[in-house]
Amino acid sequence: MPAATVFTHETVPLDGEAFADCEFRQCRLVYAGGEPPSFSACRFEQCDWKFEGSAARTLEHLKVIWGAGAKAPVQGLIKEITGGGR
Repeated sequence: MPAATVFTHETVPLDGEAFADCEFRQCRLVYAGGEPPSFSACRFEQCDWKFEGSAARTLEHLKVIWGAGAKAPVQGLIKEITGGGR
């Protein structure tokens, strides 16, 4: 688990990682759909988020559903996942 690390101008794979007290400065953060990462007290400055593999396909599927008129169910899924529905 990277702790108290400063990442600058790096491509950082996120799958299965746990970050604590890290700073990400102008990084490309890549999630490919594996085990979700965790972040504790991290800071992000001008980072790009990249989704690859199954993560990208999931986002594309949600985009299709949203575009087909099912905006409310997609929002409901997001709230459920983030705990906003509690």
